[in-house]
Amino acid sequence: MICYAVIDTNVLVSALLSANDEAATVKVIEKLFLGEIVPIYSNEITKEYREVLNRRKFNFSPELVDYSLSAIEKFGILVDPTPSGVILPDMKDVPFYEVVLEKKDDNAYLVTGNIKHFPKEPFVVTPRELLDILDKKN
Repeated sequence: MICYAVIDTNVLVSALLSANDEAATVKVIEKLFLGEIVPIYSNEITKEYREVLNRRKFNFSPELVDYSLSAIEKFGILVDPTPSGVILPDMKDVPFYEVVLEKKDDNAYLVTGNIKHFPKEPFVVTPRELLDILDKKN
């Protein structure tokens, strides 16, 4: 089963930093690259990805950053979300929430390691929860 997912930056960073191939974040990104998860994103989200992944503290190679982002853009769906007016604890999370709102009726999820930063909704899930959802639907 294919599903759509907005991948929060913290999930992407965690997956790229992890040495554990069995980590939920790694599995989510792996499924994205295998086409089982179709990323949905906005220009604002890819701008944040690029800025965060290029931070010196992570020491990601430019090739890894470019490969990761080009895969998301090539296999994903670009969304121009409608402003929702939502107020979140971290307002930098609003673009992620607004993108998932545009596609939530299409089997879409917002995947985040910071679930407490978002309203409690069935489409806001942790990486482990998304993997469990995918396992149940297969």
